[in-house]
Parts: sequence; structure tokens; C-alpha cells
Amino acid sequence: MAGRHFLQIPGPTPVPDRLLRAMHRAMEDHRSSAFPALTRSILSRLPQVVHQTKGEPFVFPATGTAMWEAALVNTVNPGGRLLAVRFGQFSHLFIQTARALGYQVDVLEEPWGEVADPSRIEAALAADTAHEIQGVLLVHNETATGVTSDVAAVRAAIDRAKHPALLLVDGVSSIASLEFQFDAWGVDCAITGTQKGFMLPAGLGILYMSEKALARVDTCTMPRAYFDLRAMRANNAQGFFPSTPALSLLFGLDEALTMLLDEGMAAVAERHRFLANGVRAAVNAWGLRQCAKRPEIASNSLTAVMVPDGHDARQVIEIAFTRYDISLGSGLNEVAGKVFRIGHLGDTNSLTLAGALSGVEMALCDAGIPIMLGSGVGAALQQWRVGA
Repeated sequence: MAGRHFLQIPGPTPVPDRLLRAMHRAMEDHRSSAFPALTRSILSRLPQVVHQTKGEPFVFPATGTAMWEAALVNTVNPGGRLLAVRFGQFSHLFIQTARALGYQVDVLEEPWGEVADPSRIEAALAADTAHEIQGVLLVHNETATGVTSDVAAVRAAIDRAKHPALLLVDGVSSIASLEFQFDAWGVDCAITGTQKGFMLPAGLGILYMSEKALARVDTCTMPRAYFDLRAMRANNAQGFFPSTPALSLLFGLDEALTMLLDEGMAAVAERHRFLANGVRAAVNAWGLRQCAKRPEIASNSLTAVMVPDGHDARQVIEIAFTRYDISLGSGLNEVAGKVFRIGHLGDTNSLTLAGALSGVEMALCDAGIPIMLGSGVGAALQQWRVGA
């Protein structure tokens, strides 16, 4: 099909030409005396993305999912007890990963389309008078339902309970897109990957660790091999990695950091808020609902759209892909067939999104969902034109 495919899933996101060029390089000797310059350029700047001033970041040839495991096995002892909130597919999978590693996980269930309730976390931790719970697992931006939890409020709840549990935050679809204040929010482990806000292919997992979390690395008795941060720290200190790094992706990550930091992280977050407002205006104009149950918790990196009863979101997604060359995210687990997702994070702007919304409108009409062509696009354009 002529023209460029519209990749509007919540990740992987489109890779800008500048990053494609940065990655299109010959391989080099990752043990040479010249290599540490690249390692240090990346590791010294990664903290700026999340406003981290204490602790360390780590980069693995892996994914964000793998960083769930890396965070856990380096900080939580075998059979340890954890507290988690489940309100979407990725919080569900975070819990599954912890249980597969042999941890006990107390789960606070919330409706899909809602977010973590700090008061329930506080109550659960206050009841743990023996301080058996070693960590709280939280997905910041639940990609399945398009909602964003208040990390600072969760940390405040932990502090009010006077509990020593670590705060482990999945920021896969928020870091490098939404505001993320590692220090100010009291995060201990922040988990992400390169295929979303960093605008790169999947293949690098990024893990930010606080000093409190790092203090557990040497004393943790959980068996570790590939994800052992002790080996990673020792090698990183010399500018190297303990195993062969993903060189092409590191070249891209170095350039992506330049792009993000040149724009400024506050401006990056504002750009995502601005674009999200236009997409939400389109959804309202179509007469459809978001999966997010309240406007104030709607994500700025993606929008999960509910189709009316009697319709199947999977049909909308297939029509969009086959007829209009646009990829939309599917509904997962409890919202399968009920939701399609529009990604608006990473390398995108209002004109790109206007084209994407046009494709969505045609697919909705073709699927028999009664909307007026041009209504959503017009509402989005008006939102963006006035700069709201």
C-alpha cells in the first residue's frame, strides 16, 4: 500500500528517522578503551529523564517485562511477601511474574478503568505490623485501560503507614512520555523499556534503582544470573557491560536522550498532554466513552476507547488495518473486544494524529458504529488549534 503506515498502538511506537540513522552504524569493539564514552553518555543522562539524583540506572539487552524480574530478584528475598494493585492487564502480568518467581503477592483488586487507591494500600500496610511485605508493586500508566495512577499519593500512603516496603513502579508507557519524578515521588525501582517514549525498537530494558533499593542488592539471597545487578554495577563503573550489549540500540538510546533532553522533560510531558486532549475531544465528539472511568485519571500517552454494546472492537481494529493501513491497539483480557486503543506517545504530533483519527472514523463507520465522519477530527483540530 502506498504511503506510510500509521502505527498508533501504544508501543512499539514509530522510530524517527534521526534515530534510525543513529542506529545504522557498523558494530564496534565493546571491550575497547573507546567504548566507555558511550556507556557513560547514556548512564549519566538517563537519570535526567525521570529526575533522579540518587541511586543508579541500569540498561539490559532485554525488555520492560524483563525489568520486572530484574527489580524483584535483586531486592526481594526468596518467598518474600509483596503487595500489588491489579486494575489492568499489565498490573496482572506484573503480579504473575512475581508469583512465578515464588513470591507471595497480596492483591488489591480495582475495577478495570480505575487506578490504585492509596487508602487501601495504606490500610493493607498498616495491618502488616510485622513488616513482612517487602515491596509494593504499582503500574504507573496501565496501558490496557488508559489510566494513570498517582505514584506520589501511593508513596505518601506507604509513609503514613510507617512501612519499610520498597515502591516498585512499572513506568513502561509513562517514562519519557509523562511526568515522572523519581526522587520527589519516593520511587525505589522504576521499570521501563525503549519501545515507547524513548522512540526506539524493543530490546533494551531500563531499570532505575534508589539508594534504598541498591542497599538490598548485596544482601538479597534470591538466586540471580543474567539479571544480577552486582555484576552490572561492577562493569558499569568501568564503562562496560558484563555481557555483549545491544550496540545498535545503545547508539539509538544515546541519540534519543539527546532528543528528549534538548526538548526538556517538562515540555515532553506537556506535548503528550496537549495531544491527548485532542484525542479525547475526538472520542467525545463520536459519542463514545473511554475505558478510564474518570477524566482526571485518563492517560496522556494512549486512549482506550469503548465500543457500544453489540459491537466488537476487534472488527474496528481489523478494518482499520486492512482498509486504511493504521494499527490500533487491541483490548486485552477483561476488555478484549470491548476496547480499541489509540497510542499518542513518542514521535508524533497533531497532524499525524489528525490523519490517524481520520482512519479511526472510517473504520468505525465501516464497522457499523454510528458516528458522523469528520466529527472527531474536527473536534481534535479545534482543541489543538486553540492550544488548550
